[in-house]
Amino acid sequence: MTAIFLSWGIAAAATAGVIARPFKWPEAVWAVAGALLLVSLGLLPAHLAIEAVGKGADVYLFLFGMMLLSEVGRREGLFDWVAVLAVNHAQGSPRKLFLLVYLVGVVITAFLSNDATAVVLTPAVFAAAKKAKTDPLPLLFVCAFIANAASFVLPISNPANIVLYGNHTPALGAWLMRFTLPSLLSIAATYALLRWTQRKALAGICETNLEPLELSSSGRVALAGIAVTAAVLLTVSAFDVPLGLPTAILGALTALVVLIQERKSPLPMIREISWSVLPLVAALFVLVEMLDHTGVIAMLAALTQQGALHNEVTTAGWAGAAIAFGSNLMNNLPAGLIASSTVMQAHSPERVIDALLIGVDLGPNLSITGSLATILWLNAIRREGEDVSFMKFLKVGAVVMAPALVLALAARILMG
Repeated sequence: MTAIFLSWGIAAAATAGVIARPFKWPEAVWAVAGALLLVSLGLLPAHLAIEAVGKGADVYLFLFGMMLLSEVGRREGLFDWVAVLAVNHAQGSPRKLFLLVYLVGVVITAFLSNDATAVVLTPAVFAAAKKAKTDPLPLLFVCAFIANAASFVLPISNPANIVLYGNHTPALGAWLMRFTLPSLLSIAATYALLRWTQRKALAGICETNLEPLELSSSGRVALAGIAVTAAVLLTVSAFDVPLGLPTAILGALTALVVLIQERKSPLPMIREISWSVLPLVAALFVLVEMLDHTGVIAMLAALTQQGALHNEVTTAGWAGAAIAFGSNLMNNLPAGLIASSTVMQAHSPERVIDALLIGVDLGPNLSITGSLATILWLNAIRREGEDVSFMKFLKVGAVVMAPALVLALAARILMG
């Protein structure tokens, strides 16, 4: 029992470090330190830790490809080009610009994933705010919140979807039948509540009629790479093919074409990418493996199985709500892993699994460390000289997340 409590204590301390970032050290430092401590103290066998890291291979590849696409787009002026278009379409209204950014965020999240919204859309939005001479924070909040609110529109909209269903998501038609209404409610409620929280910051007028920018040939390559990636991901998801390798290949090809076209070294581009995200994700997988090793998942599976046999609707409701709030304590990728292992051991019905998915995807809108997409978003805005504290995000998330979660869960659970 001493070893078990020590393991849980190390995991809790590592999670606290990821959330609080003592000494302003990167989140990955604390997660990796916790994982290494578990192995070095013999609390988790090394071979289990290595297997846990291996489980994230598809996620690492997916993130690698998306980060490459984002960096190419940023370097080649694609985001500035998009920014000018958005500002001119807003016609001097910060409120209209807010809506435009939100709608673009829905599309990018649905067809490229919530992580793409964090790494691709955020720099463009920051550029738009600067050109419009308006407060960037409401528009940046859009990128963070829609990345989670729209992340169950399609199977490819969130890597956590793949994690939860154990790399075997439902067929596209079945997915749409089960998640279209919950997604619409989630997107609409999140917009209304986020817009309300930012009403004062969106008052007044902003710049308009900016001189259009001409997209360079390399910028067009970056745009084409993102568009092709979206089409390929949608196609492969329909055939139940893992998304990581196609994303990595397309991201690398796009970067390679641009570098050859411009005859530049890849080193500056490589240095600009936030590589610390990858060890952070790997360490989170190790922390989840510890929970399985110490019997936590077996206990959760027994509770879920008994609850579903007694009252499936009630169990789906509390399971979805519990994982939603739990995702903010440990990040939604490991939460998705825990949920996946739990439902596999419990042989849970479809309604319970789907409720867990909604909780894993939407719950992270409560806090800044709830999802990998939000951590990526935080890294992106820090690069632009902005920052949002844990409490500042929580004040908005506490208003926005819960009503959207209740509506989405109710729609899916009552659907049967």
